[in-house]
Amino acid sequence: MSLHTIRPAKLSAPDKAAVQQARVHLAAALRLAVLDELEEGIDNHFTMTVPGRSGQYLILPFGRHWSEARASDLMVFDETGVTLEGEGILELSAQCIHAPIHRLTGAKVVLHTHQTWALALNMLRDNRLLPCSQTAAFLVNQIAYDDTYTGLAASLEEGERLAGVMGDKSILFMKNHGVLTIGDTVAQAYRRLYKLERCCRAQLLALSTGQPLNLLQDDVVSLVCAPNPDDRHSRAERERLYFEAMMRVLDRELPGYAD
Repeated sequence: MSLHTIRPAKLSAPDKAAVQQARVHLAAALRLAVLDELEEGIDNHFTMTVPGRSGQYLILPFGRHWSEARASDLMVFDETGVTLEGEGILELSAQCIHAPIHRLTGAKVVLHTHQTWALALNMLRDNRLLPCSQTAAFLVNQIAYDDTYTGLAASLEEGERLAGVMGDKSILFMKNHGVLTIGDTVAQAYRRLYKLERCCRAQLLALSTGQPLNLLQDDVVSLVCAPNPDDRHSRAERERLYFEAMMRVLDRELPGYAD
């Protein structure tokens, strides 16, 4: 893996502000994953396309615990594994999974974890998330399922395969492995990841009772997901408000991510 560092291009003031916000939000998401028990220490990866730069991605250097992520620590890499900015080591699976998914899906943000409850569901032969709660109803039609675990990701072809499985979905269930969410913003992708974990936990707890689940009918799911003209808050605004609230929690519980 190359650690060659390339001098970054000069940016305009608006571009600098966008890149700095991207850094702060990605570092915040990494720390939030610790508070929300979605992380595995130094493993798994969150990435974001550098605003204004196609094919360049922000990531926490491998070996840093997610609880210590800072905006200034994030490095920039490309699909070939070259480090374009910052210092640190790019972990192989981050290159092989994330870069092709960014490229092929157009996602600005890619979040991949082995979070406990979603992984537990993906360890089952029947790992489908079921529409048995209001929150699950929002997610079930966004999920693609990769039912063939092929081992550790060690080539770009594996990321391309996963992107093909995803298609136009925003969530990927990876059987025997974990989950992955994408989004246009860190707030959008992280909120999906968080809500997914809550739904997986609720479904597995409900299944543990041995009682049959009460599934919502397709027409009800469609009704729940349909835009509501009377809603005072758009989906994008809900995502923004959620993430801003969670950053305030971080400011109290685990400050320093914006440094």
